[in-house]
Amino acid sequence: MRVASTTVSDNIIRQIQQLSSQQARLQTQVSTGQRISAPEDDPAAVARVLDLTTERRQLAQYGQNASAALAVSQASYSGLQNLKQVSDRAGELATLGTGTLGTDAMSAYATETNQLIEQAVQAANGTFNGSYLYAGTAVDAPPFTVARDASGQITGVTYAGNSAQAAVALSPTSSITPNTDGTTNAGLATFINQLVSLRDALASGTASAVTAVQPGLTTSENLLVSSIADVGGVQTRIEAAQSQQTDRTTSLDSLISSETSTDLPTTIVKLNQVQTAYQAALSSAANIMSHSLLDYLK
Repeated sequence: MRVASTTVSDNIIRQIQQLSSQQARLQTQVSTGQRISAPEDDPAAVARVLDLTTERRQLAQYGQNASAALAVSQASYSGLQNLKQVSDRAGELATLGTGTLGTDAMSAYATETNQLIEQAVQAANGTFNGSYLYAGTAVDAPPFTVARDASGQITGVTYAGNSAQAAVALSPTSSITPNTDGTTNAGLATFINQLVSLRDALASGTASAVTAVQPGLTTSENLLVSSIADVGGVQTRIEAAQSQQTDRTTSLDSLISSETSTDLPTTIVKLNQVQTAYQAALSSAANIMSHSLLDYLK
């Protein structure tokens, strides 16, 4: 059977092109450490990598959510601790006020309590990143409004926030509310009003009036202790979620790497083989295509 010279040439050129393409692809894999540089390199692996990468991006967003929620929870916890310190000192002053004290001592304790009231209002209207902490979802305005008398002393506090809580997603199936609930927020207003009552009782110089305030102070203290425990539990949940997110991220990175990374020793061996075949093909082509029909007629 007669084979046209153009067919031989076309076959040789095609083989050289294929070897050149294989050589370039293997060289890229060796230099980058990645076995996939285009979808056609391994369509099935590319599909798996896309799914894993999508989950990786979602996990990164959940990680950002967790970090933001933890920061809010920590700020809330700090504010409640501040209020608990106010409550502790108020309890001490109330105990002292039920004893045998002179008018001057009672007046001094009333003055101190007045400062505690101002401190409590400041803590209750605390903010984080420009949002009020104890306002529910009405974070754009101070949640505790105060009424003052002609001398500037606070005479009462009203809660102006709401009872809603913003949920933060930590995974496709779980979320958390880092802010305090409506019961706690309203209870803070009650606590501050109890401080006002304590101040007025101390200012009156009447031990029985101070005694009458103590049960309310105790109730408010219990609320603060419970709220601090709740916020601490929220932080524990967030930290546990962060740990799980870190473990899953490590696992995803490993899976993606196993799909895309090249086996360097094996790839280098293949590259050397292809380079040898490529050089051999060039040499053979040069020898074959250098002869013409006149060479065979001599």
